[in-house]
Amino acid sequence: MGKRNRQRRQARRKPFKDPKPVILIVTEGEATEPEYLNGFVRATKNPRVRIKVVGDAGTLPRTIVESAKELRNEAKKRASREKDDNLRYDKVWCVFDRDNHPNFSNAKQMARDNGFELAVSNPCFELWLCLHFADQPGMKCGDVLQSRMKQHIPNYDKHVDYSNYAAGYDAAVRRASRLEKDAKAANEEGRNPTTGVWRLTESIRADVYLK
Repeated sequence: MGKRNRQRRQARRKPFKDPKPVILIVTEGEATEPEYLNGFVRATKNPRVRIKVVGDAGTLPRTIVESAKELRNEAKKRASREKDDNLRYDKVWCVFDRDNHPNFSNAKQMARDNGFELAVSNPCFELWLCLHFADQPGMKCGDVLQSRMKQHIPNYDKHVDYSNYAAGYDAAVRRASRLEKDAKAANEEGRNPTTGVWRLTESIRADVYLK
């Protein structure tokens, strides 16, 4: 009797769980963004995030969105061909800086038309990094933010070790969220300084806990 009971317990299957979403992140080829995002993904232990780097530093936002569209469509075709929906991307994020890029508005509209999410930093990604250490009120330029980074990380050279930022992550989310709320309240969404990177990282972190 005891042996039969043990056999029944061993034969029971675990409840089926739907797979978690696969997130595609497309960013430019500067070291800063991919190194931070890869470090964050490793820290959150979310294995279903794919980070694709497009071109070099200064790549146009439109190029990033176009590349995201191509990668999304290629994944759809492969999923259909191999009859495996897990090969599709459930969410697509485009990460780029406002800077002084031409056709910036067109790139944003193209992303929205394709259902992509945007993580835009104005003026640049260093704003998000600085928010891990302190508030950054008032307009900023990229050079000022890079200089401020050296106050927090003396050897900062656009390379990122996420372990230097992990302790300040929650504070950065609060500060970035507040900057966005203040900009919306002033009817100046996306103004300098704002960054949407916190919504991307919070999306990655939330997906780890999906049942």
